[in-house]
Amino acid sequence: MPEQPRSRRQTRAAILTHLLRAGGSFRPPLARAVRLSEASLSRILFDLKAEGLIEEVRRPAPYVGGPTGLVSLDGAVALAALELTGQWLSVGVGSLSGELRYTDRVPLPEKPTAELVSRAFREALTLLRDWTRRRRVRLAQIGVSVPGLGRLSEFGNPIIPCDVGHINGMLGEMFANVPVEFTNSVVAHATFHRCRTENYPFSSAHLFVFVGQGVGGAWMDDPIEADALQPVELGHMVFGTDGPRCRCGHHGCVEAYTSLPALADLLGATEHEMLRLGSAWVTAIPISARVRQELRHRLYRLGLAVGNTLNVKPCHGVAISGWPSLLAEDDRKALVDGVDASLLGGRKHAQMSLAFVPPSNGNDPQAALAFAAFCLACRGGMAAAATEAA
Repeated sequence: MPEQPRSRRQTRAAILTHLLRAGGSFRPPLARAVRLSEASLSRILFDLKAEGLIEEVRRPAPYVGGPTGLVSLDGAVALAALELTGQWLSVGVGSLSGELRYTDRVPLPEKPTAELVSRAFREALTLLRDWTRRRRVRLAQIGVSVPGLGRLSEFGNPIIPCDVGHINGMLGEMFANVPVEFTNSVVAHATFHRCRTENYPFSSAHLFVFVGQGVGGAWMDDPIEADALQPVELGHMVFGTDGPRCRCGHHGCVEAYTSLPALADLLGATEHEMLRLGSAWVTAIPISARVRQELRHRLYRLGLAVGNTLNVKPCHGVAISGWPSLLAEDDRKALVDGVDASLLGGRKHAQMSLAFVPPSNGNDPQAALAFAAFCLACRGGMAAAATEAA
């Protein structure tokens, strides 16, 4: 079947998203990666360079007679990110490559309400506006990451009370003409890994699963279409109504067994202590044989939830990020066994690969910044108003 023709926006998006993931490329491999002739690529690169989106620097040729111009995203492009977590709202300004130029945090109250969260956003946006004005920084994109954001958010966020419509209005008042995109925090972390993790295991469609203060997933499809990143509520799959109460209001959800707060309770620690230790908890907190057995049982349930999700929508790859990726292979095997127990015929029959990637929580607002960069690349660096006409 012949390939469908791409619009100008889609062609520019293919180039920018490839550079976002690769970090830089010489022209011949870049042309092959985005399926363009070198002549066509040169014309588009000329436009992108003139618009200040890319730069080309001379580097030693990779082979005798090879190219010497390395194409990369321009480090002068400024993006803003706001990332909401259970403890605070992070705000920052950074480059397309993820380098942070400014970051700050606004603490959240112990029992946040939608009004108090909106107040925190106004404070963070004021900090952002003042910083950009003092330095005369022009923002090209703003990315906002909100836990639990999804199709039911209009009826209230079950994780952190948040009036997205009101916050979007604030952004429009304070940053007029700057494109703004909101996303679920899981999608932001998935984007971070796909764009920033060295040797990320998957380049085609796959399922990304994030295990942190909540448990969620994201379908990762065509990297040049932002709406191809869809959140999946696999953490609220119920295993028994007699199980622990979940923050969604049900009992026995897989999240109630395997989220970071649930893990802290199992280990006899506090959530605050787990967050303070970060990845070091895996060596700092002793795990008895009884607790380890229960831990593996919970990981098995998480694997069942992942396998059930794949039974609904099969794919050939699953990336697991969060605290399970810190465990030894013997412990992680319980999760893999759960996937096999749910999939029809197991991973081998389904031709599915499973990989663990490092946790990305605790580095906010890097996930929201990666999402902002991805949004800019997906619209080909064009003005938001020009996207529909592309």
